[in-house]
Amino acid sequence: MKQEQIEKILEEHKAWLNRTGGAKADLYGADLCGADLRDADLYGANLCDANLCDADLRGANLRGANLRDADLRGANLRDADLRGANLCNANLRDADLCGADLRDADLRDADLRGADL
Repeated sequence: MKQEQIEKILEEHKAWLNRTGGAKADLYGADLCGADLRDADLYGANLCDANLCDADLRGANLRGANLRDADLRGANLRDADLRGANLCNANLRDADLCGADLRDADLRDADLRGADL
């Protein structure tokens, strides 16, 4: 997915969060490999089955997001807010989770091998 498309979705999601129109981000199955999502507000977004390999999610708000079955291999999630996120079956191999807030996150069957916690 191109960065311009991502920016448009983030803009729509922000409007949805602020209740000024827009639409909730639905990135189900999206190819976001290597995407720059630093400081993105994806609160409650659907990222189920998304390919986020090597994505930069530093400081992103992923609170309550659905990341079930997402591929986050090598992703940078440093200081990301993942409170209450659904990470069931997510592949977090070699991901950087330093400083990430994982309180109440569902990590059942997630692959954390090599992840930097």
